[in-house]
Amino acid sequence: MKKPLLLSLLSCVLWGAGLVQADTTALVGGRLIDGYGHQPLANSVILVRDGMIEQVGTVATLPVPDGYKVVSTEGMDVLPGLWENHAHLMLNGHANYVHWDKAYINRLSDEIMPASAVQLLLAGITSARDLGAPLADSISVKQRIEKGEIPGPRLFVSGPFLQHKAYPGTEAFRWSIKGVKDAQQKVDKLAAAGVDIVKLIDQDKMTLEEAQAIVTQAHKHGLKVVAHAHRPDEIRRGLSIGVDNFEHTGLTTAPAFPDDVMNLLKERTATGRVAGGPLFWTPTVEGLWNYDLTVANPEHLDADCWQRGLKPDTIADIKQSLKQPGKLAYMQLTPLRKPTLKHKIAQLREAGVVFLVGTDSGIPTKFHCQSTWNELAVWVDVMGISAMDTIRAATYWPAVMMGVSDKLGTVSEGKYADIIAVKGDVLRYINKLSDVKLVMKGGVIYKQNGVVQTDQL
Repeated sequence: MKKPLLLSLLSCVLWGAGLVQADTTALVGGRLIDGYGHQPLANSVILVRDGMIEQVGTVATLPVPDGYKVVSTEGMDVLPGLWENHAHLMLNGHANYVHWDKAYINRLSDEIMPASAVQLLLAGITSARDLGAPLADSISVKQRIEKGEIPGPRLFVSGPFLQHKAYPGTEAFRWSIKGVKDAQQKVDKLAAAGVDIVKLIDQDKMTLEEAQAIVTQAHKHGLKVVAHAHRPDEIRRGLSIGVDNFEHTGLTTAPAFPDDVMNLLKERTATGRVAGGPLFWTPTVEGLWNYDLTVANPEHLDADCWQRGLKPDTIADIKQSLKQPGKLAYMQLTPLRKPTLKHKIAQLREAGVVFLVGTDSGIPTKFHCQSTWNELAVWVDVMGISAMDTIRAATYWPAVMMGVSDKLGTVSEGKYADIIAVKGDVLRYINKLSDVKLVMKGGVIYKQNGVVQTDQL
């Protein structure tokens, strides 16, 4: 009993002597867009202590206490850190999946996924959902970020996809389902390992009982279920079994969602809290919309931001795979899908789903340092979604969907100090987010005045 008392007294003495100090920062002067969607706060002051937001006010109402490190955000818009809701950290834009999956399967947790993570973070992504990677690699990277061993966003991981039958050569990150008991056991294994999400695909190819077992078992463990929406039957089945979040705006070249699917979606969104909350949808439209523009002007593929953390031979391999972006087999149907996107997005908005910003980041031509802001720009500039609603879909709503809105998603007292800032008016010019000047996660500044703080990496 004496030893803990002595340690407690020693701690008090050290604190009183100033040898143990709180980590305190004040972000001062910028316009705060806090994630709630209401009137932005001009001349804001945000006090940060020990990685948490301590207080929010203005220059006129909240003096900065002595001892705080003052970081000017004058002339900037200040926002919650962004979420990337559909990332593939095991991928880095390489055009040939078959080659990549074989050549890099043993380099994922040491090179590929940490590189993806730091690229996302420096782009202003402070939280990310990583979908479809080998379980051990996913958990390893997630835990190392949490421990501060490597830099990256707060990861919410699924580990391997659960699907009817894994494609040959993908068994490390796609698990086939063989019956109800197998479905339950695989969900149990994912939950025991520490995943946050279950990613379900080809649910229409499974038996109803298998697909339902996955969702039911996941929900028993408190896990969210996200599912592909490429085919009408995937949506129909997903709605019947209680999927939380659909991914993609699929249906290939079909001009619209079928009428019966739209009616089912409207029935689901009409139930709201009774069904467990909103029906979320991550449309991932940017890669489809921008592909022909990339072919016409592939210069952004030469940016070096996607090379951070990768080895020289990996960089060379990715570069050679993208030499002729107009000839990528993966993308040949994309130009035919592009004309259908506006109508499908309008249908989903009319149905009342709640959109989340996600990009399929990591797929061919899609780099983690570029994808998210490109998605935001397409939503605002092409799809007619307001900048404020788009920002909320990348901040507030993802935190709600993942059940962590008590700590993430807005710049509010008592939440993690995950904050970014850009110069200028992001509500008028959403592409300002292509050049994030300040990145703070958990009170730690990783980028300031556009300069990467290499001592934090």
